[in-house]
Amino acid sequence: MELIRRGSTGPIVAEIRSKLGALGFLGDPSATEHDDAVFDDACDRAVRGFQQERGLRVDGIVGPETYRALDEARWRLGDRVLSHGASRLFVGDDVAELQHRLLQLGFDPGRCDGMFGSRTEAALREFQRNIGLPADGTCGPRTLKALHRLARTVVGGSPERIREEEQLLAAGPTPAGKFVVIDPGHGGDDPGGEGHGLAEAAVVWDLANRLEGRLGATGVTAFLTRGPDANPSDSDRAAFANEAHADLFLSLHVDRGSSPKCHGAATYYYGTAERQPAKAQPVQVSGRPHARSRGTGSAVGARLAGLIQHELTERTDLLDCRTHPKTWELLRLTRMPAVRVEVGYLSHAGDAARLASPEFRDTVAEGIVAAVHRLYLTPELEELRSAGSAGLAAAG
Repeated sequence: MELIRRGSTGPIVAEIRSKLGALGFLGDPSATEHDDAVFDDACDRAVRGFQQERGLRVDGIVGPETYRALDEARWRLGDRVLSHGASRLFVGDDVAELQHRLLQLGFDPGRCDGMFGSRTEAALREFQRNIGLPADGTCGPRTLKALHRLARTVVGGSPERIREEEQLLAAGPTPAGKFVVIDPGHGGDDPGGEGHGLAEAAVVWDLANRLEGRLGATGVTAFLTRGPDANPSDSDRAAFANEAHADLFLSLHVDRGSSPKCHGAATYYYGTAERQPAKAQPVQVSGRPHARSRGTGSAVGARLAGLIQHELTERTDLLDCRTHPKTWELLRLTRMPAVRVEVGYLSHAGDAARLASPEFRDTVAEGIVAAVHRLYLTPELEELRSAGSAGLAAAG
């Protein structure tokens, strides 16, 4: 689709303004429904606020990903009958709300990603069987009424977080025997970012092979999502990991900024922030307040992102650009904890010089392997490890 940004006009801008208004980002939606609507400064701020809340790239531009998110955000649980079918995948905030409610009641729909897949259908059927309804896997009026009537049974924290952390603990205290998919970004006819004589696809291909070898030496089975001359789509990369039932997914990238001063390392995991826009309150739509999006995401993905970020910034002199929740397609579609690692900027002379060094790439690979090992330690073992490291440092 055409990119819609500040200065754009026409019916599609009217549609975008209407959706932003209905979500509480842009005042009264009825005041924006005209064919000569303009993407003005207020609309730009509203789009950026929406992108920030939904874990998207914050650029004020409505492209395919932001437009998709705007469409998904308009649905509330009860607006439509939900079911799983091969010909049509229901996606939206109503599906995410259904998944949250099932989790709160002790059923497992998988990740609360707003996509009505087979796992969500299985959890819904189990819920229906437990309350004496026909187990047809369809969320219609009777099932919806039962969901509204029953109180949550999982207490003491986020059900999604609790279930994911239990699965991690059950996997054992070592990465040996685990299956990790390594995803070197770009490739083929897409070199990615370029700068100072380096191309992103080539840098991360080399880094991925170094990481694969080091993980293999620790008993981990590691596979790459692409060869040196291939560039699969994000959905194909995610499908490869899902079909292999991988335990972890690591996507490797290096960045390029519009300014040569941009530098540092950052990590990203699947998630959104739970917060309200700074301005404008949710408005009434069809007589009911529109639900705000809730914070969601992968707790284990967040932990792994933090561990990788810590190891990289401790082992190198890269600037710490921190960890961030995002709903990018690759992070959303993977069914296991996934982290995207951005190791420096090719547009920055210092970062590029580091990335050109084989020794530096070895250090980065070793840091990621150390983070994977730390992920599988129980909190008690991790505490002992940290205490031991501090003791050795003091002794030295």
